[in-house]
Amino acid sequence: MKSQPSTNPLALWLDPEAALSPEHSQALQVSGWAAMPVNTLDHLLSHAPDAAMVVLHLTADVTRLKAVQQLLHDAGLSTPVVCRVDRQELDLAVEAAQAGALTVLAAQDVRHASWQRLHHQLHPTAARLTPQPVRHVVFVDPASQHLLALAQKVAQADVTALLVGPTGSGKEVLARVLHEASARAQGPFVALNCAAMPENLIEDMLFGHEKGAFTGAHREQKGLFEQAQGGTLFLDEIGEMPMHLQSKLLRVLQERQLTRLGGQSTIQLNVRIVAATNKDLKKAIVEREFREDLYYRIATFRMRLLPLAERPGDIIPLAMQCLLQHDRKPWVLVPQAQAQLLQYPWPGNVRELENVMRRAMVLCADHVVTPAHLMFDDWLTASAVAAAPTAAPAPTAATPVITPTDWAQLPSSTPSPRLIERELPAEMPQATDLNSAARMNEHQVIMATLANTHSKTEAAKRLGISPRTLRYKLAQLREHGLGMASAAC
Repeated sequence: MKSQPSTNPLALWLDPEAALSPEHSQALQVSGWAAMPVNTLDHLLSHAPDAAMVVLHLTADVTRLKAVQQLLHDAGLSTPVVCRVDRQELDLAVEAAQAGALTVLAAQDVRHASWQRLHHQLHPTAARLTPQPVRHVVFVDPASQHLLALAQKVAQADVTALLVGPTGSGKEVLARVLHEASARAQGPFVALNCAAMPENLIEDMLFGHEKGAFTGAHREQKGLFEQAQGGTLFLDEIGEMPMHLQSKLLRVLQERQLTRLGGQSTIQLNVRIVAATNKDLKKAIVEREFREDLYYRIATFRMRLLPLAERPGDIIPLAMQCLLQHDRKPWVLVPQAQAQLLQYPWPGNVRELENVMRRAMVLCADHVVTPAHLMFDDWLTASAVAAAPTAAPAPTAATPVITPTDWAQLPSSTPSPRLIERELPAEMPQATDLNSAARMNEHQVIMATLANTHSKTEAAKRLGISPRTLRYKLAQLREHGLGMASAAC
C-alpha cells in the first residue's frame, strides 16, 4: 500500500524490535517529517523511492545497516540512513558511523530538535543549501546543549550574533557552529582577531585597498569582507577595535556595501557577521570605549558561553577529544585522573584544558592517562586538587562521563574511549612559593618522562631538549634537594 501524499519529506522507520512509539512519532511530525513504519526489507524497498531518509534501529552489530545499504544501492537509490543505537552502546554507534550512516542518534532520544536538524539537512527543497553536519565539537553539559540548540536556531536566521564569554571558553568554536549549521555552510568562514592586529592594519585587512592607494600598494587587495562573500565573517575580540574603525564598520553593516581604501566604486556585500568579546561592552559604552549604535547592530542575538568550570559535563569529553585529535589510538583516562580534572577550577578554560592534555600525551607512553601525567598551569591550586579525594565520578544517567549524549556530534573515526579501574597514588609534592612550584613542575615533567622512556637520550628527545641540557637540569634539581632526581642520575 502506497503512502498518502504529503508535503513533508518521508522518513521510513525500520525497527523490528519495537513499534514506532507515540513520542517518536510526535517528535518527527513536529519536526516536519511524515513518518512511516516498515517491518521488512521488502516493505522498505517498496517505499524507498519516495523516502528522504531511512531510520534504522541497530542492536548487536551493523549487519542490518549493511543490508539496507546494499538494498538501496541495488535499487539505484542514494537514500541516507540514520541509525538509532541504545545509549550505552557507544562502540556500536562509532561502528555505524564508520560504516556510512549519515548520523547516529540515541534510541531513547525523543527530542524534536534532533529530527529538526535532519529536516534542515535533508529536505529536498533545501538541497542546494544543505548545511553541513557540525563535527568535532563537544556540547554534553546541559547548559552547553541548551546553547547548541539556540545556536542552531539562530544559524537558520541570517542575523548578526554576539558571543560573550571569558578567554579560552570556545567562542570561535561556537561561531563555526553558527556557520556550519546555516545555509551559508558552503561559503567561506573568515576570522579576524581585532586585538591581534596593529591598529593601522585592521582597516586594510577588513576593507581591502586599490592599487596605488598608499605607498607599497602595488596591486589591489580584497579585504576580509570580500573574502567572506557568501559566508561568515567572525570578528573576535571586537571590543578592542579602535573607535574610528567602529564607525566605519557600523556604516558597512548598515549599508551592506563598502569602498576599498583608495577606491571610488562600492562593492555589495553578502556576508553574515558573528562577533565575540570577553569584555563587558555595556560598561565600555559608558566609558566611551565602544559605540552604542554598533553594539545594538552586532547584538541581534547575544549568546553567553559559560566558563569551563561552570559546565563540568563538558570537561571529560573535551579532554578525550583533545587526546583523540592528535592520536587516533584508543585512550584511557583513569577515574582518578577524571576526578582531578573535574575538581580543578580551569581559570584558562578550554584552552588550558587542551594544554594539560597535550602535556599528558607527552608524558604518557602507554595511552593510559593517570594523575601523574596531569600538569596544571596553576600549581598552587593544583596542589589542593591533588590533595583532594580522587574517587571515580559517581555514575549518572549519562554514564560514563566521557560518553557524549549526542552521537551526531562524534567524528566518524572516533575510537571508543574506555574507563579502567587502577589503584594509583594521587599525592603530589606541596609547593610553598612560586619558585618552588615552578621547580616542582619541571621536576615532575622530567621524572615522569624518565620513568616512561628507556634512556636519558630518549627522554631528552621527548622533552625537546638536548641530553646535555637534561643532565644540567638534573644536576640543578639535585642542588635543590629533590631526591628523586638525584636517584635518577
